Amino acid sequence: MKKVILITGTNSGFGWLHTHTLSEAGFTVYATMRDVAGKNKDKAVELSKLKNVRVVEVDLGSENSVNAVVGQIIAEQGQLDVLINNAGNFMGGIAETFNQKDIDTLFDIHFNATWRTIKAVLPQMRKQQQGLIVNTSSVLGRFSAPFMTFYNAAKFAVEGLSEGLHYEVRPLGVDVAIVQPGAFPTEIFGKSTYGSDSEIAVQYGKLADFPEQIGAGMGQLFENLQPNPQDVADAVLHLINTPSGKRPLRTVVDVATGQFAADANAQVFEGYKNFVSAFGLQELLN
Repeated sequence: MKKVILITGTNSGFGWLHTHTLSEAGFTVYATMRDVAGKNKDKAVELSKLKNVRVVEVDLGSENSVNAVVGQIIAEQGQLDVLINNAGNFMGGIAETFNQKDIDTLFDIHFNATWRTIKAVLPQMRKQQQGLIVNTSSVLGRFSAPFMTFYNAAKFAVEGLSEGLHYEVRPLGVDVAIVQPGAFPTEIFGKSTYGSDSEIAVQYGKLADFPEQIGAGMGQLFENLQPNPQDVADAVLHLINTPSGKRPLRTVVDVATGQFAADANAQVFEGYKNFVSAFGLQELLN
């Protein structure tokens, strides 16, 4: 039976590539985005032309909107096999320049929206006794880089949610997987913003120049290593095609720090096994 897949944030970046890749692989794809009749109209029309793709508007900030989309999919297809939480944004800069609204904006799209969609799909996946939830994190969900502090924190939150949930629902037939991309030349950087309180940044003197220097370094990395965003879409396709129960919790996709991040994941897991076993929960690791 053909898998039915729900993807968030498909109007650009990884979400755009996920939609094309999974359509080509023969899956039924529900590609969600905001404002399909407005600023994203052209993108929505283009994706709608792909085989087995349905473009649906969703407001990830609204529980009702998310539940309505999931309900529509189940009503039309009778199943929902894969959720790909991809929607996100990037905010950088000196941590002290972030006000509460800046922080809430980051956490609402990266963490709260991720949980809203998971909460909506889990009842159907539990009923089916099978499903896959792919949460997009980052290598910055493992290592916290300066001048990206709150973006790091949001991704750390996604990691914590995903890791705990992985062990809770796997016995029910539902896999939770984390994809940890490194830096890739996608539209997210062109839409990036900084903390709102620029007056505080001035007080940091020369340190205030570091965020822009990081941006320049990113450009140099793209030029030298030429990371291909399609690698992330291919990694997700591989997870979908991997048998249930055999999927790894974390998948690193990063030409710059890939092995380093993968080694860190493996090392932490060894300690994690001891931690879980201390609470008598070692059977969840099997």
